[in-house]
Amino acid sequence: MFPDLNLPAFNARIERVNKEHRIFDGIRKKFVLLTPEEWVRQHFINYLITDKKYPASLISIERGHKLNTLQNRTDIVVHNEFGKPWLLVECKAPDVNLTEAAFYQALRYHLKLQVNFIVVTNGFNHFYCKRKDSDFIFIKELPMWNE
Repeated sequence: MFPDLNLPAFNARIERVNKEHRIFDGIRKKFVLLTPEEWVRQHFINYLITDKKYPASLISIERGHKLNTLQNRTDIVVHNEFGKPWLLVECKAPDVNLTEAAFYQALRYHLKLQVNFIVVTNGFNHFYCKRKDSDFIFIKELPMWNE
C-alpha cells in the first residue's frame, strides 16, 4: 500500500472505512486519514518516541498558528519541558522531492515558533538543522531527548 521508508518500521494500526484507509495516531488518540504524508508523519513520530526517547506528551500534531495574516499548520512540534516549542518537523509525501521550498516553509513556521531544531523529511531523506545564533546549520542527526 505505502512504501517502506528510511525510518524504523512499527506496528501501525490501520483500518479501512468504506474505501478509505485510516491509521491510528497515538498522539491525537484517533484514527486519521492515511495519506502518503500521514504515513511519513506517523513513522517519524514513532522514531522520535521509540528511538530518540522523546516524550509523547510533549509532541503536538497539526497545530494551527497564524503568521501575519496567514494561517499555518505545523506537521509535528516537540515542546521542551517548559512547554516552549523546541523541535519542528515538516513532513512531505515520499514522492515529493525536498527542495528549498520545503525548507523555507519550515523557516516561516520557525519565525512564529522560535524552535531550536528543524527537520524536513519525506520518509526517505531527512535533513536535520540546529539553530546556531540567528542561523541554522545542518547536523547529522537529532540528539536524544535527554542530551
